[in-house]
Amino acid sequence: MFSSDHAGAVFFDVDGTLVPGTSSSVFLAGFLGHRDELAKAEDAYASGVLDNREVSELDAAGWAGVPEDQVVSWLDGLPLVSGITETVTWCRQNGLVPILATLAWSPVGSYLTDRFGFHGFSGPRLETASSRFTGRVACHFDEYGKRDFALAQARELGLASRSCAAVGDSRSDLPLFASVGLSVAFNGSAGAREEATVTVDDDDLRGVLPLLSRLVTARR
Repeated sequence: MFSSDHAGAVFFDVDGTLVPGTSSSVFLAGFLGHRDELAKAEDAYASGVLDNREVSELDAAGWAGVPEDQVVSWLDGLPLVSGITETVTWCRQNGLVPILATLAWSPVGSYLTDRFGFHGFSGPRLETASSRFTGRVACHFDEYGKRDFALAQARELGLASRSCAAVGDSRSDLPLFASVGLSVAFNGSAGAREEATVTVDDDDLRGVLPLLSRLVTARR
């Protein structure tokens, strides 16, 4: 049924995984003036008190009036885990397609895709008008949307889900973890560690490479 020139695909989470110890939204909220409020809301999401729609709407309101082109200059200072460039390069050299599967806002996914050479990205979208954000959500996206995006990407690449891996750290990764052949809890929460195939604690993303090599050897 599946035939692909690729050995597999690797879906990388952003917040808490590529962005260690925080989220891209909380980082950006520091410029927008609602950092503390959003951090509390994200903690409530992590514990299951709020859903992603509620958090997204709260966050989006703080973007009202901000020019679209302002975001890139802020994202240049986004704290990132070491080894992203090297990990993406290794994936491509070994026939694995690196893709961002994330609940981060689309400007974040777009920025990281362009900067590091990911194949694509998922995520919710902020509404814009006249090149400014309106303060509303144009398209909601949750953990099940993340899973469905990843599986659709695999199909487009001619890959079975068992030939794919997911690297993530928290609640938003669990449906995807259950749907791929290899799931890696990278500096993960207790829930992510429980559901993942394997756990890696490292301050460099290259710590996952020995595990991702399983997808390569399985193809041979």
